[in-house]
Amino acid sequence: EVQLVESGGGSVQAGGSLRLSCAASGFNFDDATIGWFRQAPGKEREGVSCVSIGDGLTTYADSVKGRFTISRDRAKNTVYLQMNNLDPEDTALYYCAADLSIYGRQFLRRAGALDYWGRGTLVTVSS
Repeated sequence: EVQLVESGGGSVQAGGSLRLSCAASGFNFDDATIGWFRQAPGKEREGVSCVSIGDGLTTYADSVKGRFTISRDRAKNTVYLQMNNLDPEDTALYYCAADLSIYGRQFLRRAGALDYWGRGTLVTVSS
């Protein structure tokens, strides 16, 4: 059974930091691209960042570049999203997703085509 389990969400003040984790199981981790999407109330889902597990290639949305860092731990089958200098505009439900054939910028643009999804973790940033 494929599972993507997110954790690490919470409430912080603007300027603060959080680290999200996505623990993956049930598929070949090294063959996947894994990334993060977010959806705020009343807004469309947005691709945030992704990493190709095999070669470590990372991709970021312009809105988070320089503030968020994605990384992977191949020994733990886990992907992390370090979020620094958080802004109230970052408030959203953050989802982890994985795909075995789509990667890079296309991964962030083609949410509807991705293979696997987690259930989300809520991030709330107050001003």
